[in-house]
Amino acid sequence: MSGHNIFPKWSNKLPAFILAGLLGAGSVVVVIFWYWFSPANLNVGYQPKQPIPYSHRLHAGELGIDCRYCHTGVEKSPTAGIPPTETCMNCHKLIKKNSPHIIKLRESFSKNVPIEWVRVHQLPDYAYFDHSRHINSGVSCVSCHGRIDQMETVRQVKPLSMGWCLDCHRDPVPHLRPKSEVTNMDWVTPSNQEEEGLKLKALYHVNPREDCTTCHR
Repeated sequence: MSGHNIFPKWSNKLPAFILAGLLGAGSVVVVIFWYWFSPANLNVGYQPKQPIPYSHRLHAGELGIDCRYCHTGVEKSPTAGIPPTETCMNCHKLIKKNSPHIIKLRESFSKNVPIEWVRVHQLPDYAYFDHSRHINSGVSCVSCHGRIDQMETVRQVKPLSMGWCLDCHRDPVPHLRPKSEVTNMDWVTPSNQEEEGLKLKALYHVNPREDCTTCHR
């Protein structure tokens, strides 16, 4: 007796269709996790509420206070440093001393209890970053933090991801400027930045490493 097919011929292709569907779904999941859960989407725009509404737009922008006045460690240590209350009180002993927010500062100062500022730019513990190395190589605050002087409340504008860091290490020239201008928020990139950046790269001996131990120690 000749055999009879129980299933139609097209059913032979069913496993291939199922496999293709699974691969397609898997690709979508990978894209979702790669893009939507990347640092660019998770961290960029992070803007926490601070215990005291400190305005960088006013202090760094309108008043022109240099970044290094508050972030004293940025040129000589791995961390830029959060200014102690004493730094704020240098001015606010006399300026707006009756403001409710300045009263909080005064209480912090008199009780020797630091203000619990919320950190905005936070790298993972397994990633090492040295502020002084970058500042002394001609990399501006703007390259990583954006136009802080235009922010009423500081927010994260760069992803600070490994890929983002490596892009700069592979080609630092677009980000280099004279050391004297690293904290100048109004500095304008020259039209011949490629030429000037290459000169600064040689002058400051900028040769960023790309091996793992550079950032993972």
